Amino acid sequence: MRPDTPAENVDHTAEAARLERTAGLYPEDAEALLLQAAAHLELAGDRPAASALYDRLLSSQAALENPHLVRALKASNLWEYGHEAEARAIIDGIRASAPRDPAPWVIVAEALESHDELEAAQETFTQGVRLLLTGVTEPPYSTHPLLFGRHRVRRMLGAPHDEWDTLADTAHLAHVTPTSVVSLDELHDPKRVWSLGSDNPAELEAEISRLRAELGAYREALSRPFPVAILRWPANELAELVEAYPTLAAEYPSHEAHLSTIEASLRELAASGTPNLGIVTGTVPSYEAFAASEGATPGDASLLPQYATTLAARGRAVEWPPQRGTACWCGSDRHYEDCHGTD
Repeated sequence: MRPDTPAENVDHTAEAARLERTAGLYPEDAEALLLQAAAHLELAGDRPAASALYDRLLSSQAALENPHLVRALKASNLWEYGHEAEARAIIDGIRASAPRDPAPWVIVAEALESHDELEAAQETFTQGVRLLLTGVTEPPYSTHPLLFGRHRVRRMLGAPHDEWDTLADTAHLAHVTPTSVVSLDELHDPKRVWSLGSDNPAELEAEISRLRAELGAYREALSRPFPVAILRWPANELAELVEAYPTLAAEYPSHEAHLSTIEASLRELAASGTPNLGIVTGTVPSYEAFAASEGATPGDASLLPQYATTLAARGRAVEWPPQRGTACWCGSDRHYEDCHGTD
């Protein structure tokens, strides 16, 4: 999660330096850690240093998990300190490459929106929505910002509702309580945004109070820093783990049982109403390093949930359930609905 704490409450430069040092200790998590460091540098006002971190990631010999996300963040940052032409070129490249992750689409579209490029922002949001949600009746949680952003920009442009706006309205209702339902049309009303520019202190105070009340229902969902994550071990890693630490054999009687338990646990959590579920993949060296940092033995089974939470906090979680037509989370070559997603 990218930080958003005001600069007066955090020494963002120091925090960025700490994250860079941590990335050196945990190279397998360097991508997520350096992205957070770059965000702190942006908040500190040192945008050139943030761009240097993005360039460092993009020029790394190690394969990035999400190079499109890194490029999108770099483009957004560049535009904010006067490098518009380079930012536009990167945005065009991202649109041409058509990433399957919604985050890069949202970032570049919002960059265009923030610079009053509303038509281009709408086109970008729409391109991402069509690519990721065509034929999808229930949009994944991660795609909601894409739908909401498109709805907001179209509202600013005065465009009539279409099927994607209706889908955004439906997704929006999942975030609000029955007693505080505010439609996206009202939430995205340009007049309400413009009213914040009033010179009348009473009007400003009234509008701010109104916005706080209406957006209060979002806080719980948006404040979650990482998904509720379940730990997954690839077959070779699990075999190595149990051989090295036999006390964990009771937790993992077999790899097949391990995978079945993951799916069953996630379905149970989903049925109970738990949102934002994910899966993190463990490795023995990473787990051993984590145990050492905690001053504990890797054979302690109580350490496993903490390890999963730490991986998720570092941005290692993969959303569950996978989108229809995509590979199963277990690592097989089959689609999720033909593998662990079978009813």
